[in-house]
Amino acid sequence: MKLTLGPLQYYWPKQQVIDFYASLADAPVDVVYLGETVCSRRHELRAEDWLNLAGQMASTGKEVVMSTLTLIESESDLKALRRLVENGLFQVEANEMGAVRLLAEAKLPFIAGPTLNVFNAETLKFLAASGATRWVLPPEASREILAGLQAGRPQGLETEVLAHGRLPLAYSARCFTARRFNLQKDSCEFKCLDFPEGLRLKTREGEAFLTLNGIQTQSAKTYNLLIDLPALQASHVDFLRISPQPEGTAELIAIFRRAMAGELTPQSALDAATPWLTDGACNGFWHGQPGLELIAA
Repeated sequence: MKLTLGPLQYYWPKQQVIDFYASLADAPVDVVYLGETVCSRRHELRAEDWLNLAGQMASTGKEVVMSTLTLIESESDLKALRRLVENGLFQVEANEMGAVRLLAEAKLPFIAGPTLNVFNAETLKFLAASGATRWVLPPEASREILAGLQAGRPQGLETEVLAHGRLPLAYSARCFTARRFNLQKDSCEFKCLDFPEGLRLKTREGEAFLTLNGIQTQSAKTYNLLIDLPALQASHVDFLRISPQPEGTAELIAIFRRAMAGELTPQSALDAATPWLTDGACNGFWHGQPGLELIAA
């Protein structure tokens, strides 16, 4: 199995983003996904900045993939998508079907992102016929669903699974972070910049509940499949994805590498990762249970 670093979900200042990826130039990940996937109003990095960053990461020997927005809401979003599809240098991760159509029409190979919601073999076959070379399992899918999809997976199509990161539970045309401050989405004052790991919500009892990340709603707990690594290996998964976070990303990559090499047991690897699991770990969806649960393998 190989390790990938997924696209950045949060809105950070430009210099923080540049410093973050510079710090991971020598990190033992095989693939790096770059680009804005959540909100088109996030303009700290423009298209040319992302492409420059992609060139820098590619120069370290890593495969670089440019990720598309999950929601296309305007003509300007569509123009940005077309420019991304036509970048001519890097493969693209399609996160909505408009991107799939453009890539298929251009006869370009692509990665089918997790928000395409692949839950059956027919969809996998359609995406492979459209040019997909890799697909990413929806994070709410269970290991049983994965097993069925793997059995019907077209030959040559690679499989990737989110193994660490807050779960993206929903996307909306409304911005919930802006609403929290009584602001309209189009005049949000870029409040997401104030929350480098999202705006955490708690229940009345004080328990971690959800994380608001602009138009994206995430889990409070961090999805982590270190304890399920043997099952992932047995499922013939090709790539494991780690989602970036402000602190501990390099350490988590190292822990995953050691666990994959057999230097750490699954439980000891999860224990080692605990300091960087804000509000605790969960893996319920993988086991077909409520997502916020943590179930021993």
